[in-house]
Amino acid sequence: MIPQPERFFRKQRRLNLLDLLFKMTVLNKPAAHFDERLHALICTAFAEDAGDGDHSTLSSIPPDARGKAVLKIKQDGILAGVEIAQKIFQFREPLSIFQPHKKDGDPIKSGETAFEVEATVHTILICERLVLNCMQRMSGIAGLTRQYAEKIKDYPSKILDTRKTTPNFRLLEKEAVRIGGGHNHRFGLFDMIMLKDNHIDYCGGIGKAIERAYRYVQDLKPGLKIEVEARSLEDVKEVLETGKADRIMLDNFNPEKLSEALAIIERRLETEASGGINLENIREYAATGVDFISIGALIHQAKSIDLSLKAVGGKWKIES
Repeated sequence: MIPQPERFFRKQRRLNLLDLLFKMTVLNKPAAHFDERLHALICTAFAEDAGDGDHSTLSSIPPDARGKAVLKIKQDGILAGVEIAQKIFQFREPLSIFQPHKKDGDPIKSGETAFEVEATVHTILICERLVLNCMQRMSGIAGLTRQYAEKIKDYPSKILDTRKTTPNFRLLEKEAVRIGGGHNHRFGLFDMIMLKDNHIDYCGGIGKAIERAYRYVQDLKPGLKIEVEARSLEDVKEVLETGKADRIMLDNFNPEKLSEALAIIERRLETEASGGINLENIREYAATGVDFISIGALIHQAKSIDLSLKAVGGKWKIES
């Protein structure tokens, strides 16, 4: 008979191989469903954290021991990641019991609880850090996004995130922006063409860059939108002359210059303000009537909030 730890390691190696094959397949599908991408993220995270096994737990807790744990909130803010936490626990143990006390997007106060989970102690302990990492980060982003959204709630402008995200964690960072009241810009390089300063400079000008992009879309990617960065009012006029862009990003325009640009554009295409926008001046940008305001700081300046997962009832139980 194979000893329990060795059986675990053999099973873990098989799971790791299957998960790796799944991850490689999914990550090569640009339009993969959210749950497929989340599955790949979870597989990668467990491979990074658990390796060939959680030896602290394997050495001290029987494999059939069951327990409960509660997610304690230790800081005021906006909650995000409850649904992700449930998916993580049930990915590891499909029959685990997850009872949410709060939902994503809820305001939270220190001292409250977000959920209770019942599962094998092995599952609770191996999932603990991944769940906390996701929820603490996501809640920080959702809270900051909510602050921006509240600032311009009286204006039609929409807040967008950017690609300034943590590698391999973009899926959940963008989900946190959505939970906080923002909107998602393109997910990656594959779902929109964005001609920025370097593209334009390498091509030898805005007109040439747009013309090449437009032909590419017509020939290879029908329906793919084209956005172009403008750095001056002259750039704005040149973009409009082509008639082949869907959106113009007005980069580092102050509110006064932005208003001038919008007057030239006359709503002939979507408009996006970007660069130098913060909580102190965002209302000035929204007041111009620009369609979108993109803010990288939603993600890269957000601070994680304090949460903890604690055992309930002390000693584990073994069910016969």
